[in-house]
Amino acid sequence: MNTQKSALRAVALFEAFKGALVLAAGCGLLALFHGDAQGFADALVGRLHLNPAKNTPRVFLQLLENISNSQLWLLAGFAAMYATLRFIEAYGLWRGRRWAEWLAALSGGIYVPVEIYELTRGVSWIKLAALLLNTAVVAYMCYMLWVSREKARTG
Repeated sequence: MNTQKSALRAVALFEAFKGALVLAAGCGLLALFHGDAQGFADALVGRLHLNPAKNTPRVFLQLLENISNSQLWLLAGFAAMYATLRFIEAYGLWRGRRWAEWLAALSGGIYVPVEIYELTRGVSWIKLAALLLNTAVVAYMCYMLWVSREKARTG
């Protein structure tokens, strides 16, 4: 039982980390917009030695050129909602709540098909690691739900 609690807490920390990461990215995006977003984007593309004529850097630069203040606030709002959901999930998992196990299984399971699709477009270590880690979390959450259902059924 202690191992299960430790594993749930590890998943809780992982979910809290994802929430903090998205929150930091949202705050960084807001800070970036209030400065020179275009200059920052140009410097970033140069620092990463990307060819601005290629598709990905060009799309990134055009996005920052055309983003409005309301669009930026909308993106920041979505980032805050996502981070809040992850923090609530992490709290529930840390406290061993069944609803949090369901939330973790469902919210993690949503990303698996997207991650598989991304792997079909090109394999990278980051994509593969994300898929494996997310699949492991979903599988563990499903296992925990099954165990708790069996305990409740047998009394």
